Amino acid sequence: MKRTDEHYQCNGTLKSRCDQKQQEKNSLKNGYHINEKVQKNGKGNGFYQPRVRGEDSFEEAPMYVAVLTYMGYGIVILFGYFRDLLRALGLEKCHQAQEREEQKDFVPLYQDFENFYTRNLYMRVRDNWNRPICSLPGPVFDLMERVTDDYNWTFRLTGRTIENVINMGSYNYLGFAENNVDFLKTVAEKTRQYGVGVCSTRQELGNFSIHEELERLVAEFLGMESAMAFGMGFATNSMNIPALVGKGCLILSDELNHTSLILGARLSGATIRVFKHNNMQSLEKQLKEAVCSGQPRTHRSWKKILIMVEGIYSMEGSLVRLPEILALKKKYKAYLYLDEAHSIGAVGPTGRGVTEHFGVDPNEVDVLMGTFTKSFGAAGGYIAGKKELVDYLRSHSHSAVYATAMSPPVVEQIIRAIKCIMGVDGTTEGQRRVRQLAENTRYFRSRLKEMGFIIYGNQDSPVVPLLLYLPGKVGAFSRAMLKRKIGVVVVGFPATPITEARARFCVSAGHTKDMLDKVLQSLDELGDYIRVKFSRHRLSHRPELYDETDFELDS
Repeated sequence: MKRTDEHYQCNGTLKSRCDQKQQEKNSLKNGYHINEKVQKNGKGNGFYQPRVRGEDSFEEAPMYVAVLTYMGYGIVILFGYFRDLLRALGLEKCHQAQEREEQKDFVPLYQDFENFYTRNLYMRVRDNWNRPICSLPGPVFDLMERVTDDYNWTFRLTGRTIENVINMGSYNYLGFAENNVDFLKTVAEKTRQYGVGVCSTRQELGNFSIHEELERLVAEFLGMESAMAFGMGFATNSMNIPALVGKGCLILSDELNHTSLILGARLSGATIRVFKHNNMQSLEKQLKEAVCSGQPRTHRSWKKILIMVEGIYSMEGSLVRLPEILALKKKYKAYLYLDEAHSIGAVGPTGRGVTEHFGVDPNEVDVLMGTFTKSFGAAGGYIAGKKELVDYLRSHSHSAVYATAMSPPVVEQIIRAIKCIMGVDGTTEGQRRVRQLAENTRYFRSRLKEMGFIIYGNQDSPVVPLLLYLPGKVGAFSRAMLKRKIGVVVVGFPATPITEARARFCVSAGHTKDMLDKVLQSLDELGDYIRVKFSRHRLSHRPELYDETDFELDS
């Protein structure tokens, strides 16, 4: 069935509901380090020189690793049921919330598998998360030491501090999470001028001149027609997607999209179909079916078809296949929603994200979303696109209409970070940080591969997942790294597939080579000790997910 001309308008409006020694020592605490090699900033918008995309690495582990992983989970689950039996018999104290005696005849609130998993599996490794930090979360930070007397059900602070822990977990890609007095002068001035809180929405009495300055600067930085800023990165996705699409619309979502995108899609009421991660054949198959068959039962054409992808996927470290997706978008007259939360500031010769990285005109992306919480060392998010799209969101987005306006000091922090990256502040510090991040990323990834670790993602991605697989090694890895004064983030099921538990490193421009070498030396020793060097440099057993290139495109 043919779609109407209205739905064939490419890049049209979306108008229905539907980031000497004493000086060096201080600089580490301040969140930056000195490097004399600088280069002037490049041009700020328009078209860029395309770069080679590079392959995303998804190497498989030996078969015995998967077998041992399943066995590990099986043994822990069996012991969990045994301990639940002991609790039921009163032989072991249960610290978890449970029904009162008078509620026993009601539907149980705490007997589902999630509660079982939390009670018997998560509690064994709970000490590896929510560690209290008591300093600036820069390249190094300080931790408050804590211990447990009841097997991780509760913790108590010892009063001691673990100092100078190397931070390999924060999204501080460009090192703007800093407290250097010289860099933060303008932030302090804006705090004195405007205060900290706004106490009103943008539509009422919370629309300050500094907010409008930020939006103009974001649009200029991205090379887009217009932009709008929001106070929360997560809500930028979850509250704006329902304003763009609704019932009668179709969302094609990558299977590894972030929870904020998934929640926004569900809240919209639109039909959601998932395509395999970065698989152009899978995406084109969904597009063909959507155009040819239309909506279920009625077979009417979809009001809109919206493709939702991320620039850098935060758990895999892979880059979106943007040129191929744009080609499919144009061929089937769909819209594209690109989430650049992890990629803006982190990739591209001048830090302008995946559009610059691939040499693509950003105006070919219909909805360009990003956050200020990572590369810019602040809080909030933005949506950029055509002026009519942004104007529509100002009056129809729940995040714009009902949320309190961004705090002025936070806004100024974003402004000074963007100006630094663009070179508008008269320095080359921003460009130095972008180049330093790229160098650190490639160095860290190449060394890990040489050591024999299995790591996922693209060679240009500062998100570096190192595969641990076995559940028992997740907690052991994190604790051992902390003993070596290295803070890491470990992730397991259900946040990842059950056989793909991992440690996720985030490289920063604030990391010195000495820091990275210390981390790499510790990883090399620990990798041999707990035996997690599984790499055999074999291709993935899932080529259909990642390596398809023979999709059809119009010449």
